[in-house]
Amino acid sequence: MNKEQELYAPVKALLEAQGYEVKGEVGAADVVACRSEEEPVVVELKLRFSLALFHQAVARLAVTDLVYLAVPKPTGKQARRMLRDNLVLCRRLGLGLITVRADGRAEVQCDPGPYAPRKSKPKTQRLLREFQRLSGDPNLGGSPRGGLVTGYRDDAMKCATYLQTHGPSRGAVVAKATGVDKATTLMRDNHYGWFEKVTTGVYQISEAGHAGLQTWGCRPSALQSTE
Repeated sequence: MNKEQELYAPVKALLEAQGYEVKGEVGAADVVACRSEEEPVVVELKLRFSLALFHQAVARLAVTDLVYLAVPKPTGKQARRMLRDNLVLCRRLGLGLITVRADGRAEVQCDPGPYAPRKSKPKTQRLLREFQRLSGDPNLGGSPRGGLVTGYRDDAMKCATYLQTHGPSRGAVVAKATGVDKATTLMRDNHYGWFEKVTTGVYQISEAGHAGLQTWGCRPSALQSTE
């Protein structure tokens, strides 16, 4: 679809099938539908999701609670994620969403109405665990993900630092000394190449580990980096 007007006929057909009288370009609204004495339905047509579209739709909530966005159904690699993310945003804002397929069929993805998402305890607990694992505040908020000290990297640094100071050690000893409960597994998996197996259950720091500590251990804290 190359023009917003191409969305009008499928959206109109969808609403008329539900008993609405539909008219285009009424006042500031792209589409207005009325049925008996019910509150009117307003639909804003756009060729793609945008912040301006959401601003426009939210402004229409001053006229009616029944406001929909209508866009072509996303296609391509990121389509499912794009639709899901914008569907969540519509629900949070109390807006409805209509998508129009390439064959001209309009589909309602969600209706307008209040939305109270359920909190995910596992996600909350995972976030707090990651918070607790980090030593200090090593990352500047807003930094690219690839250059961050994660909880996993922080644990690896603790283990590598211990081995650098004490030499080859058993995983259980490293775990007790550093507080990294899964030290043995971490050193065995050796995700960063920082560890070398000496014998069963015993590890030492590798050359890559020495270099890694020099690179990551000398980084200023997030607070220091802003001074």
